[in-house]
Amino acid sequence: MAAVKSQPTRIVIVGGGYVGMYTALGLQKKLRSGEASVTVIDPQPHMTYQPFLPEAAAGSIEPRHVVVPLRKVLKRCHVVTGRATRIEHERKAVTVELADGHVEEFEYDVLVSALGNISRTLPIPGLAEVGIGMKTIGEAIYLRNHVLSRLDQASSTKDPELRKRLLSFVVIGGGFAGIETLAELEDMARYALRYYENLKQEDMHWVLVEATGRIMPEVSARLGAWTVEQLEKRGIKCYLDTRVKSMEGGHVVLDDGTEFDSDTIIWTAGMKANPMLRNTDLPLDERGRVRCTAATQVVGLPGVWAAGDCSAIPDLSQTEEDPTAVCAPNAQHAIRQSKLMTKNIIATLRGKPTKDYHHKYVGSVAGLGLYKGVADVYGVRIKGVLAWLLHRAYHVMFMPTFNRKFRVFVDWTQALFSGREVVALGQIHEPKAEFDRATKS
Repeated sequence: MAAVKSQPTRIVIVGGGYVGMYTALGLQKKLRSGEASVTVIDPQPHMTYQPFLPEAAAGSIEPRHVVVPLRKVLKRCHVVTGRATRIEHERKAVTVELADGHVEEFEYDVLVSALGNISRTLPIPGLAEVGIGMKTIGEAIYLRNHVLSRLDQASSTKDPELRKRLLSFVVIGGGFAGIETLAELEDMARYALRYYENLKQEDMHWVLVEATGRIMPEVSARLGAWTVEQLEKRGIKCYLDTRVKSMEGGHVVLDDGTEFDSDTIIWTAGMKANPMLRNTDLPLDERGRVRCTAATQVVGLPGVWAAGDCSAIPDLSQTEEDPTAVCAPNAQHAIRQSKLMTKNIIATLRGKPTKDYHHKYVGSVAGLGLYKGVADVYGVRIKGVLAWLLHRAYHVMFMPTFNRKFRVFVDWTQALFSGREVVALGQIHEPKAEFDRATKS
């Protein structure tokens, strides 16, 4: 009698961001034919390379080139466009609300939690109504159109108070996302002013509000202070050790008594683990992240893995100083963890030992607009054009697929010779407005 062929191992990856996509890419390259099936579940059909969002918002990179279509690159995987709403490991099932609204369950033998994080908000009056995030490609496109449309409106109005409000731009949060967004958008707006005869640079008011006493904690305090000095030289007002009390109707009130009106309030004040993890029976830490071993395996659950921002993986490079230290939630760790996790999953399938994640944080790079940047790599502090080039080189290296690397490089080359594109396409936010007017005329 012929032997019955066993079914391939069912691997389900929940999340298609850094960890989800890189893990799926690695598995489809390394798995043998028929060894396992890989299913990737994410609400979006693409992965967003978030470090490039500020440049996409500022017009240095075409927004479509910042995202990687999952179905195009994961040709040997099953890509499901839907939102996971529950994980029941006891039944080894993931509940998913699919794009058309119906609900399905996906059973698994191996689970990878790659849910990432979401914006961390605070109960500040007005934040939900007027705040704008900066985590998705949609938000980046919206911010670009929004900022440029404020210049158009300010150029048209004769009301000085309205003009001041329109030309006041606020970024709340002094981490990398906030500083790069602020610097890139200010650089773009300053470039755009050359095309407005009745607007001057001093008419714009760019403001940074940070609750702690320093910005970009990933770099040295001295480099953070230098960055603040450079921003202030550009006319950007930086409020450190300051909190926002309210922003109702765009009227911003700070806890030092400062008040002003703004039509653009960007919120980048931190991230938190995806709250969907609370709808699982996976072990979580006090910050809502999945508890993992140094091998990226979920504690106490063989066959369940996690990495990236939604995981609490021991930081072995810090254990001598702090035995409870876990890896910081950043792209550098997420990408490297996913690569190790891929190897460990395959090793487990084949009965081989796993390896622990050990990577010392080597530093950070940040772009502050065209030809401006800061970098703190292996303790070496770099500023200006060299840091800007290092920032671009580092991120294009980690941008997945040669196709996207090439497209981003072409975008940069075109911008170098022809300058930024400074046209607002606000119609995309109300695509039927003109047609509705036509039907009523």
